[in-house]
Amino acid sequence: MSCYGTDSACESCGGANVCATCGGAGEVAASSRYYESAWALVPPVIAIGLALITKEVYSSLFIGILVGGMLYSNFNFEGTVLHVFEDGIVSVLSDGYNVGILIFLVVLGAMVCLMNKAGGSAAFGRWAAKNIKSRVGAQLATVVLGCLIFIDDYFNCLTVGSVMRPVTDKHNVSRAKLAYLIDSTAAPICIIAPISSWAAAVSGFVDDGSGLALFIRAIPFNFYAILTIVTMVCLVGFKMDYGPMAANESNALEGDLFSGANPYAGMDDDAPASKGRVIDLVLPILVLVVCCIVGMIYSGGFFSGASFVDAFSGSDASVGLMLGSFFGLVFTMVFYLIRRSMSFKEIMASIPEGFKAMVPAIMILTFAWSLKAMTDSLGAREFVAAVVKASAENFMMFLPAIVFVIGCLLAFATGTSWGTFGILIPIVLFVFPLDGGNPLSIVCVSACMAGAVCGDHCSPISDTTIMASAGAQCDHVSHVSTQLPYAVTVAAVSFVSYLIAGFIPNALVVLPISVVLMVLTLMVIRSAHGRGSAKKASEPAAANN
Repeated sequence: MSCYGTDSACESCGGANVCATCGGAGEVAASSRYYESAWALVPPVIAIGLALITKEVYSSLFIGILVGGMLYSNFNFEGTVLHVFEDGIVSVLSDGYNVGILIFLVVLGAMVCLMNKAGGSAAFGRWAAKNIKSRVGAQLATVVLGCLIFIDDYFNCLTVGSVMRPVTDKHNVSRAKLAYLIDSTAAPICIIAPISSWAAAVSGFVDDGSGLALFIRAIPFNFYAILTIVTMVCLVGFKMDYGPMAANESNALEGDLFSGANPYAGMDDDAPASKGRVIDLVLPILVLVVCCIVGMIYSGGFFSGASFVDAFSGSDASVGLMLGSFFGLVFTMVFYLIRRSMSFKEIMASIPEGFKAMVPAIMILTFAWSLKAMTDSLGAREFVAAVVKASAENFMMFLPAIVFVIGCLLAFATGTSWGTFGILIPIVLFVFPLDGGNPLSIVCVSACMAGAVCGDHCSPISDTTIMASAGAQCDHVSHVSTQLPYAVTVAAVSFVSYLIAGFIPNALVVLPISVVLMVLTLMVIRSAHGRGSAKKASEPAAANN
C-alpha cells in the first residue's frame, strides 16, 4: 500500500521526518493477501450478479460490502464485522461531505412534500390544463418543466408527474409516454446541471477537491444526456413514436391511456382540490435555485474576494447545496405561513414525511459509498489501473467508448448511477490523472457519467425508473418496455460519438456531429416505421381484394 510519510510536499516537515509506519520505504505491507488483485473486483461483481438475479439493489449492495470486508480481513469474523461497519458504513456516514449530501436530500424531500400539501403542484397543473391546447404542447411543457427542475432527479420525479398528469391526460398522451418524458428529464438533466445533487455526488468521488470543476468541464462530452434531450424534442416535434410506445400512443388517442388496466385505479390525488396557487410552486423553486447558487459561491470564497467563476469552480458542493437548501426550506415555510397555505403544525408534520420519501436514496448512497470504501481498501483502483495501463497502449483512443459501455453495464445491473460513479470515476482518474494534461481524462470521466445514466435509465430496478413510473401512475413493466428502445437508440449514437471523441477530444467538433447523427438516426427510423405502417395497412386491403 502506498505511504506518503516522506513526501516532500508534507506541510509539517517538508519530508525531513521519516514515516514511522513504513520506515521511509514509501510502502507498507497490505493487511489483506487479496490486495491489488483480481479479488478486489469480486465485491462489486457479486453485487451486480445478485442485483440481476434478485432484482433487489439494497441487499445486493450490502452482500457486496460484506464480501469486501471478508476479503480485507482474510475471512476473520471479528475483522470482517469491524471493517464493514467501522471502516465502511460508519466511516462514510461520518464524513462531512457525505453528511452534507444527505442533509440536502432530506431538505429536498421536505420541500417537495410542502409544495404538494400547500397545493402548489395541483395549482400549476390546473393552470397548465387551461393554457396548453395540443398534445405537442402538453409533451413539450412536460419536457420544459422537467428541465427546469434540475436540482435533483427525485425532486424531478416527485413533482413533474403530479403536475403534468392532468394536462397530458386531457390531450390523450399515454401514461407510458409521460413516464418516459419524466424519466428522461430526471437523471439526464441532473447529470449536466452544475447545481444539483448529482454534481455534488460526482464531486465527492474526486479526492483533490476539484470535483465540481471536473464536472463542469465534462458536461459538453456527456453525449447520452444531451442526446436524450435532443431525442425527446425530436420525438415530440416529429410526432413520431416507434416500438411498443407507438402502440401505447395509438391506444391513448382512442381513450385508453394505459393500454390495459390502470394499476393506480381508485388512488386519490394527494394534492388539495382547490387550495394553492401557481406561485406556491414556482416561487419556492426559484428561491431554492438562487439560494443554492449563493451557497455554492459562498463556499468557494466569493464573499471573501474571489471572482464568481473562481468561487463557483472552487466551491464545496456539499456545503453550498446544504446551506442553500436549508435557506430555501426556511423561506418556503415562512412564505406558506404568511399566505396561510398551511398551518405551522401541518408544516412540521410534512418534514418527517419528506424525510421518509428520501430514505431509499439515503440507503442507496450509504451502501454505494460503503461498497466504494471496500473496493478502495482492497486496492481495486490500483489493480484496474495497472491492467488498463498495461493493455491500453494499442487502443487508448477506444477507451472512452469502452468506459461508456462498462458504465452502462454496471448501472444497469445495480440500478444506481451513483454507485457506478463511486466505482469507475476513481479508476478513470487514476489511469488518466487530471494533472497529466491528457484530454482523454475529461472525455473518459464524462463517458463514465454518461454510461452510468444510460444504464440507470434502462434498468428496471433503478429507483429513478421506479419513481418515474409512480410519478406518471403508469405500470412499471409498461414504462420499462416502452422506454428501452428509445434509450438503446440514444446509447448507440452515444457509443459512436465516444469513438469519435477518442480520436478528436474536442467538444466543439464532436458534439455537433453527435447531434446531427442523432437527428439523422431518428429520421431514418421515422421513415422506416412509416413504410412499415403503410405496408401493414395495405395488407388487409390486398387480402380483401
